[in-house]
Amino acid sequence: MDYTNERVLVMKIIRVRDAKEGGRKAFDIMNEEIKKGAVQVLGLATGSTPISLYEEIVTSSLDLSDKISINLDEYVGLSEESPQSYHYFMKEHLFAAKPFKKSYIPDGLATDEAAECQRYDQVIKENPIDLQILGIGKNGHIGFNEPGTSFTKKTHKVALTESTIEANKRFFDKAEDVPIYAYSMGIASIMKSKQIILMAYGDGKVDAVSKMVDGPVTTEVPASILQQHPNVILIVDEAAAAGLA
Repeated sequence: MDYTNERVLVMKIIRVRDAKEGGRKAFDIMNEEIKKGAVQVLGLATGSTPISLYEEIVTSSLDLSDKISINLDEYVGLSEESPQSYHYFMKEHLFAAKPFKKSYIPDGLATDEAAECQRYDQVIKENPIDLQILGIGKNGHIGFNEPGTSFTKKTHKVALTESTIEANKRFFDKAEDVPIYAYSMGIASIMKSKQIILMAYGDGKVDAVSKMVDGPVTTEVPASILQQHPNVILIVDEAAAAGLA
């Protein structure tokens, strides 16, 4: 896909009261797509935003044992057993209760950066993502694709910005324990997903959501490229939607 700074499509926007209602809406959409046979591979996100969706999945009768999941990212330097790793997060919030046929997450302990990125790109190539779940950072990042990241990037090792590191400090006992690098699925790979659901909650996301939807398409707001995806649903609470036109 050739990316320009022109808007192409209008996202479908669903406004909800809070994250709990947003999780239900996202689950209903996902469940309907699965019932239609449209979803074999799910792209998954971490952080606080998707937790309400995962809670809905866990308490449902949905069987994911024949599905494949591919996560967006993982911190560099953390093992699967580390309580702050995204492997651990996914097990705690979803996989222990609802196992998939196969789940893929970048290897945070991989010592060969190029080989790990190539491996993960191959995983995505062999398992095209039908439905990708996303959150958005306060600086407009999706996955760990920080401002300035090329829209043509595939899996890559990312130096996290100070704002992202600051936002992550609450998950760690000591500031010096916060990872400063991560492996992330690239924007080019995210854009190949057939459908995307992005959730955003709270007044801290007002600026990012406004720029994503109504601003120009620019690498300074990585999520703005979603204006050029053919099938994006934005689930947003009133606080995060306050800046929308």
